[in-house]
Amino acid sequence: MIRALKLATATAALLALAACGDGGSGGGSSGARSGVWAAGSSTVFPFATRVAENFARTSGGAAPRVESLGTGGGIQAFCQGVGPTTPDIANASRQMKASEFDLCAKNGVTDIVEIKIGFDGIVIATARNGNSFNFELNDIYEGLAKEVPGPDGQFIANSAKTWNQVNAGLPNQRIQVYGPPPTSGTRDAFLELGMTPGAKLVPATAAVEKADKDRFEALAHTLREDGAWIDSGENDNAIVQTLTRTPGSLGVFGYSFLEQNLDTVKPETIDGVTPNADTIASGEYPLSRSLYIYVKKAHVGVIPGLQQFVQEFLSEGSAGKGGYLADRGLIPLPEDQLVAQRAAAAAMTSMQRPAK
Repeated sequence: MIRALKLATATAALLALAACGDGGSGGGSSGARSGVWAAGSSTVFPFATRVAENFARTSGGAAPRVESLGTGGGIQAFCQGVGPTTPDIANASRQMKASEFDLCAKNGVTDIVEIKIGFDGIVIATARNGNSFNFELNDIYEGLAKEVPGPDGQFIANSAKTWNQVNAGLPNQRIQVYGPPPTSGTRDAFLELGMTPGAKLVPATAAVEKADKDRFEALAHTLREDGAWIDSGENDNAIVQTLTRTPGSLGVFGYSFLEQNLDTVKPETIDGVTPNADTIASGEYPLSRSLYIYVKKAHVGVIPGLQQFVQEFLSEGSAGKGGYLADRGLIPLPEDQLVAQRAAAAAMTSMQRPAK
């Protein structure tokens, strides 16, 4: 009853806002939006834009608006409240955090539908004519963390200049890695899937985890600020282009961007595993991840075409094996998982608060 009352209140607020107008953010004479608005992950952006193009062509309705703000930026905008001045969908290359869920709740966004759309991997890549690397997970932490254990086990500023100083089996090449900024879900996933497990393989850092989890997380998640790691904006294609212009550099970005640029860049292996559709879908590749969209349930039935847009995202022609999203690099869900996500989307089943 309480949940139903909250939803009714949120919907009433949305309708009131629509009637009053939204300051010219698009739509008809009332100022209300006439089309779907999705914002967030740069990794999900090319998939969402492709769905939007197909939806606009086949539905006859207004073309959906898709923005690339980074996962954190998209969820932040999504959680600002209910109404046509806020996005209907947050695109995300990681799961929503508990703190983000709480922000949504604080602002009246009380019913959120989480939908997994497929898989992607985070790659470490070089120009095709560059050296080849076979990273171990601990190499990623020891090469890119701001602080690492010194000879006496005490933590010191990372002074490694070349990769062979980190691991004698790696090339004698300067450590210079271009990657996503803190607002990016790709950055978050890289920290969780690469830096954190890598830190756990270093005995001195693993000992910190047992004694002080907050200190461990700070050590594992704080990247170098001395030029070895370079924040490069939300556009993964810009990182790809940088690799060809900056000999000896490496880049961190989503697998889908690798697939589109195999003529100029190549992936490096991690623990002997090459990122490809099979190793990412199976989880064998260590930096595999799931991709999501989050739907504001209060906007369903109010913003024209919203539920139909979500259904198009999960249709066989888009998200299925051989669908048009696979052509853009999305790794499809297994059939049973895709069926389950379609059911969640049809029922608009609200998610629970994330554990962390």
